[in-house]
Amino acid sequence: MNRLLGEDRVVVFDMPGTTRDSIYIPYQREGRDYVLIDTAGVRRRGKIDEKVEKFSVIKTLQAIEDSNVTVIVIDAHEGIVDQDLHMIGYALDAGRALVVAINKWDGLTQDQRDYIKLEMDRRFSFIPYVKIHLISALHGTGVGNLYPSILRAYKSSMFEVSTNRLTQILQDAVTANPPPTVAGRRIKLRYAHIGGHNPPVIVIHGNQTSALPKSYQRYLENQFRQVFKLEGTPLNVILKQNDNPYANKSDTPTKAKAQQLRQRERNRSQKFTTKDKKPR
Repeated sequence: MNRLLGEDRVVVFDMPGTTRDSIYIPYQREGRDYVLIDTAGVRRRGKIDEKVEKFSVIKTLQAIEDSNVTVIVIDAHEGIVDQDLHMIGYALDAGRALVVAINKWDGLTQDQRDYIKLEMDRRFSFIPYVKIHLISALHGTGVGNLYPSILRAYKSSMFEVSTNRLTQILQDAVTANPPPTVAGRRIKLRYAHIGGHNPPVIVIHGNQTSALPKSYQRYLENQFRQVFKLEGTPLNVILKQNDNPYANKSDTPTKAKAQQLRQRERNRSQKFTTKDKKPR
């Protein structure tokens, strides 16, 4: 936190577990307003015994929900543990944009660095769109590079696009890789529009969308990410099925129209028959 601020604003102590509550620090950088939230470190579940420490974990989770962008700081000496993945999962479930920082990188041997990189490839495979930084808060190495990633993640989470442009991207994706067929009928995806921000929500309308496979939904998500260069943010794709307005009626539009045509023919027939009769 002090490295990001460029000054000693937060008292630091070497013993872990000394930070209890979240500290909100407003400041400006290059004409832009920020609020940094310094949270307590979350240790492994087996090590959390005290009630006060459980309280600090709750405050940390609340701080994640209050944030626009969450920076998950991982201790390189401890490696990437399950608790780190739980925190990343919580941030994504909360819809927060995300940046990951592996701290204390300067103090590792080359073998330790190689092992951490292998672990990153293996354990972070579910967040390929999240930027990962190798930093040293003690020496300041790589800390300044966090700001561009934070800004890109924030802009991605708040991106705007017109319905026409979004629909065109959808149609291009469908043309390149059509959806599968269901019961002999192809799933049709008609148009898309923005449904929310932070995280961004894209709503796609069509027919039989409930049968669209998860793999195809991921394909569409990846297409949107690539075209709009979305980095660091989860993206929610919601499928809406167009309802048939005649679904609950006894007559379909075709049958109703046929009945109208038959009634019209009967009326015309009666009209001509009346004209042909001679008066007595």
